[in-house]
Amino acid sequence: MRSTHQAQARACAICERTLLLGERATRFSPDGRGEYVDVCPLCVDLALEHGWFKEGSPTTPTVAGVRRRRRGLSALLQRPARGGGGEPVVSDPILRRLSEGELAIVESADLFNASQYRRTVAGIAKSLGEPQVSIVPLSGVNPELVITVAWDISWYQYRVSFDSAQPVRLEQRGHDLAELDATFTGWNGHLDETGRVVPDIDRI
Repeated sequence: MRSTHQAQARACAICERTLLLGERATRFSPDGRGEYVDVCPLCVDLALEHGWFKEGSPTTPTVAGVRRRRRGLSALLQRPARGGGGEPVVSDPILRRLSEGELAIVESADLFNASQYRRTVAGIAKSLGEPQVSIVPLSGVNPELVITVAWDISWYQYRVSFDSAQPVRLEQRGHDLAELDATFTGWNGHLDETGRVVPDIDRI
């Protein structure tokens, strides 16, 4: 008799890839408060880099961040205040002086920098040189932004949705800058040498 039992599909909390049957996942608590998620072997280093707590390891109280209004995976992927690793795209004293729109731009850049797409654009930049970057908020009820990374012969566009289970996703790509709507060509950011998207915000 054929069994009708089917194991529940599990997905990596970082890359959203469905785990293969028999693939060993590591359990992490993003905020150290006991709620654990599965992380695939390819994303373990990324989870550790962002301060996620591995199941069975001792935890310490989390440090309050600059903003706590975001919920879901997007909030968990925000960089904690800890030594080592990458720094946020804008330091805390400047963050406190930013407008709501500027804060959204900074937060979307931080989410992009915590995603696997950072490595993608960093690799392309090694071949094609420094790209142009824009970060554009979209109108609508749910806060979303579009990050465009463009070279003369190639461009990539990423949608950032703060409250989505997958906060950063590849929206579209192309080869001709003329394909881009003028809305997305107001270049207001740049890519640093490690592939991090950095907004060009006046430091006051």
